[in-house]
Amino acid sequence: MEQYVIRGGNPLVGEVEIGGAKNAALAILTAATMTDETVLIENLPDVSDINVLLEAIAEIGATVDRIDRHTVRINAATIGDLSVDYEYIKKIRASYYLLGALLGKYKRAEVPLPGGCNIGSRPIDQHLKGFRALGAEVSIRHGAIVASAADLHGSHIFLDMVSVGATINIMMAASMARGNTTIENAAKEPHVVDVANFLNSMGANIKGAGTDVIRIKGVDTLHGTSYAVVPDMIEAGTYMFAAAATKGDVLIKNVIPKHLEATTAKLEEIGCDVEEFDDSIRVSASKRLGRTHVKTQPYPGYPTDMQPQIAVTLALANGTSIVTESIFENRFKYADELARMGACIKVEGNTAIIDGVEKFTGAEVSAPDLRAGAALVIAGLAAEGVTVVDDIVYILRGYEDFDGKLRGLGAEIERVNNAKDIQKFRLRA
Repeated sequence: MEQYVIRGGNPLVGEVEIGGAKNAALAILTAATMTDETVLIENLPDVSDINVLLEAIAEIGATVDRIDRHTVRINAATIGDLSVDYEYIKKIRASYYLLGALLGKYKRAEVPLPGGCNIGSRPIDQHLKGFRALGAEVSIRHGAIVASAADLHGSHIFLDMVSVGATINIMMAASMARGNTTIENAAKEPHVVDVANFLNSMGANIKGAGTDVIRIKGVDTLHGTSYAVVPDMIEAGTYMFAAAATKGDVLIKNVIPKHLEATTAKLEEIGCDVEEFDDSIRVSASKRLGRTHVKTQPYPGYPTDMQPQIAVTLALANGTSIVTESIFENRFKYADELARMGACIKVEGNTAIIDGVEKFTGAEVSAPDLRAGAALVIAGLAAEGVTVVDDIVYILRGYEDFDGKLRGLGAEIERVNNAKDIQKFRLRA
């Protein structure tokens, strides 16, 4: 079992380059199966979620050519199997995007119910509601969602709740449905916009992505394209909070500052210096930070995927902060782990009350999910002494070369897989 071992206490200083957005890339890769022509996708993050999805796409018959670490060429003309293997789905939730893509192109798809991070209930009822509105028959049989449509047609769909996954899935299917579709109460996240831009570059007709009303005119066929994935705002935000928690000074490059406004606002509120440039952001903190209250919201509100990172930072701040989680109900599982390092966090329902402490001390902790795992690494970087983070398989799902990029900022962190290596690290001066 791989682990990170960290010696904390060094402020992070320097520059770090942000990769492509995992959440956008997962949907874009599935959308690439909607044409028989060749698609080239650049700025892919090299993380396990992406690699598993590429395997799943190859498994159903597409030709997948990994040109380099961040570039892939896909030709889906050879897809022959519209049933996706459970082995892939249980590893990554985003495999369900193959439902919308395959239903749109082939008018049929069979995808097992999804897996992924255990951060709470993420029902797919809005996806299924959307497919049914487009004329598909949808049922759950033998643990799989089976969707088929003799005639996939446009419809007016009002989502009962803002759902990124449902918005993207319906958008993909509707782009090749007959007639016009309107999605109301649509998610506005940057990766929704990125997927719409990608589909449009293939010949789709999608307008309004980034607003709460998306209008789609169905087309008969999509064509090949070349496309670069948008930068990852969650990876960027994670390094922003790592700089803040360690009282560092970091320039985060290859970002879209507009996407980070909610994160930037909170960092400034607690006392960080934040400078924005065209495609980079500099975050520095020279003194102990202050308290704040934060509530997660759909974009452009404060992102749920940045909630554990701000909580770790506030656990070292002066005063009492309140963090309210309004998206997922199991997102505070890291609180017990952080308490082992000396944090004072009390969780009541969907709210965490955090009394800031002067310092953390190193401990052995386990990553309960992807973003909480990254937050525990930040805690280890800020702590006195050595911290060991277990279950880093979650972190590897969404952060490319996390330990390498942190070492480039002066962190003492290593990826190890046995007790002997941990002991060596501990003994090192």
